[in-house]
Amino acid sequence: MSTTSPSSSAQQARKALADRLRELRLDAGLTGRGLAAAAGWDRTKVSKIEHVARPPSSEDIRTWCRVCGAEDQAADLIAALRAVEGAFSEWKRLQRSGLRRLQESRGKLYERTRVFRVYEPGIVPGLLQTPEYVRAVLTKVGSFRSSPTGDLDAAVAARIARQHVLRDGDHRFAFLVEESALWVRLGGSEVLAEQLAHLLELIGLPRVSLGVIPSDADRELWPVEGFWMFDQERVSVETVSGWLTITQPGEISQYAAVFEEFAELAAYGAKARRVISNIRNTLV
Repeated sequence: MSTTSPSSSAQQARKALADRLRELRLDAGLTGRGLAAAAGWDRTKVSKIEHVARPPSSEDIRTWCRVCGAEDQAADLIAALRAVEGAFSEWKRLQRSGLRRLQESRGKLYERTRVFRVYEPGIVPGLLQTPEYVRAVLTKVGSFRSSPTGDLDAAVAARIARQHVLRDGDHRFAFLVEESALWVRLGGSEVLAEQLAHLLELIGLPRVSLGVIPSDADRELWPVEGFWMFDQERVSVETVSGWLTITQPGEISQYAAVFEEFAELAAYGAKARRVISNIRNTLV
């Protein structure tokens, strides 16, 4: 588990972007002053950008890439720039308003997303959770992250209300869950048994694909961090301290490749039902 804070991680992201720009300059055989002169900038601008003393703009990056003969890299670098300041949504910014605000903060993103791809190694995905399972999750989130819990009932209702996208609108869902996640007794055995029964019902929804990756599957790639893919727009990874938001096309492609590899391992339909039913039968 990483102990890196969102703020320090954001600074690391800024430094990584500056380092990539510096590498382009060096590959082009240019000095800082030479690049500044070719771009028509103040002679200190390049140094300030490379030392993370001044953030570049999107236009700065386009010019930098043009002068260095690396225009094909401009799109990825601009995406990285956009991700830097918003790389982490710190929980402190939202938790002042309580757990309900945390749940409602992503409503617009869910509404506009057409294709969801979700991988979870240790928990049932939020859109598939029952009210009591949600309550168990948010109770722990509130205590662990020092969020006000006086609005727990409203927060549970807000998360459940968000699940309407499973049935309404033009959305499609592909969920992949490690079998081990279905054994985690959040809230106790009864809560988990009810949750598993709910999953069995959801398998029949027309726009929902639920795959369970068996614990005994032969695999080359180990379980990774849980992630949510929202169309091709972004990937969100929930860390201990916040949401990591990935918008760079190259990185999104990597997550897509991982998702496809895991999808080939998963059991679907009747086979997924058997895995889930076997776990539930053990509980009840």
